[in-house]
Amino acid sequence: MSAHGRFRIPESEVEWHFSRSSGPGGQHVNTSDTRAEIRWNIETSNSLSPHQRETLRQRLNARLVGDELRVVSSTYRSQLRNRESAHSRLEHLVAESLRPVKQRKATRPSRGAQARRRESKTRRSDIKSSRRANNWSAD
Repeated sequence: MSAHGRFRIPESEVEWHFSRSSGPGGQHVNTSDTRAEIRWNIETSNSLSPHQRETLRQRLNARLVGDELRVVSSTYRSQLRNRESAHSRLEHLVAESLRPVKQRKATRPSRGAQARRRESKTRRSDIKSSRRANNWSAD
């Protein structure tokens, strides 16, 4: 991780693929490969410790294709901006996945909250019991 808490993936560890993108752009869209796909193999990466690699494998299991993590960007009309977008999204995704999970502290409801809950249940019970058939008068 860098000084700003962001995970840095070296350009030498990623593989780029480009293709034609859909969306706005007129005739330009039909002739240029602006859609950017970045692929990063977590198994061969030198940026990860074995523990980080295992954490990524568990948390990103649904997004992994084999050992590769893929991110696609076709938001912009420019290949350069799509490259920047895909690379930053990949780094953000990895950084979020490597962030430690906060442990939940077990807490109990306060006495006031418990009393309010019981009171609301009693009120609701009274409303429902007043609707029962034996409380209605026959016409």
